[in-house]
Amino acid sequence: MGKIWLVTGASRGLGLEITRAALDAGETVVATARSADAVRDAFEGEHDRLHVLALDITDAEAANSVAAETIERLGAIDVLVNNAGYAELGFFETFTDAAVRRQFEVNLFGTMNVARAVAPHMRERRSGLIVTISSVSGLVSNGGGSVYSASKFAVEGWMEGFAQELAPLGVRSLLVEPGMLRTDFMDGRSASFGSIDIPDYAEAIAQYRAFVDEASGNQPGDPKLLAARIVELASQDEVPSRFVFGADARKWTGAKVDQLRQEIARSADYG
Repeated sequence: MGKIWLVTGASRGLGLEITRAALDAGETVVATARSADAVRDAFEGEHDRLHVLALDITDAEAANSVAAETIERLGAIDVLVNNAGYAELGFFETFTDAAVRRQFEVNLFGTMNVARAVAPHMRERRSGLIVTISSVSGLVSNGGGSVYSASKFAVEGWMEGFAQELAPLGVRSLLVEPGMLRTDFMDGRSASFGSIDIPDYAEAIAQYRAFVDEASGNQPGDPKLLAARIVELASQDEVPSRFVFGADARKWTGAKVDQLRQEIARSADYG
């Protein structure tokens, strides 16, 4: 018998592909997004195993309602895919305090809202898998990505600890860290840029914006392949705690690990 999936941010991008892959594998999916109509439009109507609900993940009560309705209608939530999020791309000082807080409100606290709504059900059943879509930017930060990385570093730290709290109760966790995926994640619908003009950064910001514009739509990672891998991993008895997807992500994280090893070794010289 197929599993019951709950996917956030399912109207486009990776969330849409995960929903499709799960349906293709015979699973039942509750696909959510801020606009339920956007999900329906993406799937050209309702599949017999697709259930669509509106959910703004920053609304904790709405997250609780979606979880409760899913359990009432379908009997369980076997797999939660916490995918919804967006990116503030730009130099830190060009962002207002409100923009930084909004980044955390969605990427961290919104993700927490959904996990908090679903985890009690999984604990009660002593079964379930929480898939958290992080990013290679949750492991490696760079100029122009500091605010987005900060939110994803926070997701990584929270979920790494939360997973250890859940594991003895039969609830598994998978953190997914993709590299650059060919989705609309870097265009104006998903990415936002700083609004404060700082001349000292003008040249560097222009170069960064040119990089983003060139990369958008040309990213090396295949979201369909990642979605298929996530569905495949969810079907296995043993799930890795992390899945770094893409040659670019593995290259950057490998370099980060090497850098950390060197810095740890140098730290020993100081006691």
